[in-house]
Amino acid sequence: MNGSTRLTKDSSPTLQSSEHLHSHDVEDESTAHPHVHSEESLRRIVNRLSRIEGHIRGIKTMVQQSSPCPDVLLQIAAVRGALDKVARIVLDEHLTECIARAAKEGDIELEIEQLKAALDRFLP
Repeated sequence: MNGSTRLTKDSSPTLQSSEHLHSHDVEDESTAHPHVHSEESLRRIVNRLSRIEGHIRGIKTMVQQSSPCPDVLLQIAAVRGALDKVARIVLDEHLTECIARAAKEGDIELEIEQLKAALDRFLP
C-alpha cells in the first residue's frame, strides 16, 4: 500500500498520495496546506480506528441483544479510552511533525491558532 489517507469533504478516508489534509484544511481549502506524515504512522492510526469501529459494531450488537446495561457501559468506556489514545497519538504526531514544520517554514502562528481551535472543539 503506497499512499496515505486524505480526508475528503464527506470526511471519509480515501487513499491518496503521501500527504493528507486535516479537517480544518477541508473547511477552507484556500488556506489549506499539506501535512505530510509517514505511511507507518497513518497505518497505525487507521488500524486503531478500524479496531474501534469493530468494537462499536460489537456494542451495537450487545444493545440489539439486550445485553446487561453495565456490560454495555463497560464496552463504551473501553471505546472512549481507545479513542482518547488515538487522539493522543494524533496530537503527538501533530506537535512533533506539523508544528515543528510550521515553525521552520514561518507559519507557526497560523498552525497554533488552528490547533487551539481544534482543541476547543475536542476538549470538554
